[in-house]
Amino acid sequence: VCWIIERRVLPLFVDLCSYHSQEMFNSNKLNVVFIGPPGSGKGTQAMNLKKDRTMCHLATGDMLRAAIESGSPLGQKVKGVLERGELVADEIMVDLIEDAIADSGCRDGFILDGFPRTLNQAEKLEAMLVRDKQQIHQAFEFAIDDELLVRRITGRRIHPSSGRVYHTEFHPPKQEGKDDVTGEPLIQRSDDNEQTLRKRLDTYHKQTAPVVGFYEKRGILTTLDASQKSGSVTDVINKVIDRVYSRRNQKEQSQNKTK
Repeated sequence: VCWIIERRVLPLFVDLCSYHSQEMFNSNKLNVVFIGPPGSGKGTQAMNLKKDRTMCHLATGDMLRAAIESGSPLGQKVKGVLERGELVADEIMVDLIEDAIADSGCRDGFILDGFPRTLNQAEKLEAMLVRDKQQIHQAFEFAIDDELLVRRITGRRIHPSSGRVYHTEFHPPKQEGKDDVTGEPLIQRSDDNEQTLRKRLDTYHKQTAPVVGFYEKRGILTTLDASQKSGSVTDVINKVIDRVYSRRNQKEQSQNKTK
């Protein structure tokens, strides 16, 4: 009965009033969601924000790859889904993300990179945060043309042991196919091919569009032009985050005056 209440009934009672209630949520945290297709720059911007704001970066892609490398039954299931160019089932993603939020110790807040991808995930995430007396304070949509994404992704090369990323067109290594630091071979991820990517993009547009509307209705969505240079996108994100902090501080001061 408790499980049904927590998982099925509670989300139906989360409205805008309770969502923005300062008495219900911890005002010292800043929790952010990055929404965007693969290759749109979410990971780069998350690392920048993590460095500037001392927030946790919870990248679902990294968690999925770790599950695959573990060779566990869950990892095998994830591997098959990704190789087919499909989105991972909500149940699998919820298991991964709930554990990450609980164990990360993100005292100053977190950046969710790649989650939620479906409306169902967004609703489950919100219900989970409500139980923890938390909320998502800001959502960013990374908008970019599909053809540019295909160029970005298919040219991407990775140094496995360090995670350094290169690109055959936009950021080539000094020696073709070799890591600049170690000279070791670079790899192309199995899902970084055009056929798989286009299928993933088609699935993304169909399933993730409602997530954008979900956060837009809550008044916390900002759409970014992800085709711009990384530094320009970072500047916009920081300006929005500063405004979020400013509004929260003003509201907290106003509430303290009325006490």
